[in-house]
Amino acid sequence: MALGARAAEPIDIGSRRELFTDDYLVEGLSGSATLVVQKPVSREVVLVTDKPWEGSSCLYFTIFQDGDLYRMYYRGLQIKDGKPAHPEVVCYAESRDGVKWMRPELELVEFDGSTKNNIVWDGLGSHNFTPFIDHNPECRPEAKYKALGRGKRTPDGKPGSIHQLFAFQSPDGIHWSLMRDEPVLTKGRFDSQNLAFWNAERDCYVAFYRDSLGGFRAIRTATSHNFLDWDEHRFLGYRGAARQHLYTNAIQRYDRAPHLLIGFPTRFLPRNKFADRPDWTEPILIAGRDGRSFRLWNDPIIPANTKATSGNRSNYVSWGLVQLPDGPNEYSLYAAEDRRTETSMRLRRYSYRADGFVSLSARDSAGELFTRPLTFSGRHLVVNYAARPGGSLGVELQDASGKPVSGFALDDCDGLDGDSVQHVVRWESGTSVEAFAGQPVRLRFVLKNADLYSFQFVSCGEEP
Repeated sequence: MALGARAAEPIDIGSRRELFTDDYLVEGLSGSATLVVQKPVSREVVLVTDKPWEGSSCLYFTIFQDGDLYRMYYRGLQIKDGKPAHPEVVCYAESRDGVKWMRPELELVEFDGSTKNNIVWDGLGSHNFTPFIDHNPECRPEAKYKALGRGKRTPDGKPGSIHQLFAFQSPDGIHWSLMRDEPVLTKGRFDSQNLAFWNAERDCYVAFYRDSLGGFRAIRTATSHNFLDWDEHRFLGYRGAARQHLYTNAIQRYDRAPHLLIGFPTRFLPRNKFADRPDWTEPILIAGRDGRSFRLWNDPIIPANTKATSGNRSNYVSWGLVQLPDGPNEYSLYAAEDRRTETSMRLRRYSYRADGFVSLSARDSAGELFTRPLTFSGRHLVVNYAARPGGSLGVELQDASGKPVSGFALDDCDGLDGDSVQHVVRWESGTSVEAFAGQPVRLRFVLKNADLYSFQFVSCGEEP
């Protein structure tokens, strides 16, 4: 399939790793090729919220890696007879491997006459306290950890009736304080996991929070340079699916491709009396580059098809995608289950192949993908792929008009089989494509019974 010359400005990808989580680089698909959202693999239960200060409605889990330590924060709340059995508190756990979690006795907050618990905060903001480690190079030591949390307070400091977001800080992730008495975000619904983080690609803090738009639960974003004063408030836009209720968002940078943002928002499906189904929640995948426009993939990543994941708010994905020591080629995320069914609920680990959120996939018959014109820097092309028995992947380097480059056509490529997270593509002339760096080119991927997850031009690798 020759694309012909087109008036298209080439996209400079440099040496970035590019995934198929959005359609930014895709010019066209043919044959059996399709982009398929992948489902993570269910692993073990890592936490049961069975402490007296926890309970059956422990939501809004946040998990991130901090050096050799993994930190977890979540709301502690027990529901009894449809009502809270105790005030909401912020709980903390930590782990060295992301699987075995310890709840330390911090002796910070009293619960039922004792401080021997893992509570780090109570009161204002406890409903959905969502921390992160601040990677802003100008971050002050006393605010190395920051958080947003919902509360109600009037200008005179008394309890109010309108929900607002307050900013918190901590030097160690354990001892927390308000950054200022006044709220930092005031226009929104905020009854969800509202989050923020430092985005080095945009040189600012970005927040993603819950609001409403046209009768739908929606996600809104804002930016800040000091975490206290926020502007550029706008609703997210989506491609790929019709408007729908989106609750938690779990948006984050993907560290293997930091220019990409991925999120796992909770799609809320209101009760359907005709289908005899109650309120339903299921996480989906969104991905984008500018923090405002996202590709929305309609298939749920964790279907609500079991007792543990079905029902209202029983299937929230935590905020945080982490690599574990024993899994260098995979990423783990966590999801809550069995909310309000007993006196406690569970948190289960799931795993993704590195870059494996969406794949370019083809089955028994061959399929192809053509990229838009692009420029790159580097010497070798590496791919993350998996071919099933009898399957293969081939790559062709083309000029900007879609004409194969001599020596780098599909017939010149050593077909790839097997499975590799990082494999250097080889043609008859070798592996080096350095001569074409900085020039507009296209890539043509041809595959059969295989999946391609990402590609990247790198400076080091196998020599010709």
